[in-house]
Amino acid sequence: MTNPFENRTSSLSGPATDIIPVTPDDVTNLVDVAIALYVETGGILSLLTIRGGNRSVSVADNSILPIGTRRVNATGTTASGIHAMVIS
Repeated sequence: MTNPFENRTSSLSGPATDIIPVTPDDVTNLVDVAIALYVETGGILSLLTIRGGNRSVSVADNSILPIGTRRVNATGTTASGIHAMVIS
C-alpha cells in the first residue's frame, strides 16, 4: 500500500496525522496540542486555547472545532466522545 503522507511535511493547515481520545481534566494538558477537536455528542466544551484563554463553546453532535487546544476541562464540559486531532 502506498502512503500519501510519506514525503509530506506536516502542516497546521492539516491534515491531522492522528486522532486521540480526550478525557476532560481540569489540571492536565493534552499530551500533544490539538489542531482541532472532534465531538461525537454535542454539548458544552470548556477548553484552554494555545494562547491560554479559557473558553466555553456550545457544539452540536459530530462537530469539528478547528481551534488549537491545550486542555479540555472537566468542569463545564457536557459534550462527550471528544477526540483531539494532532500532528505528531
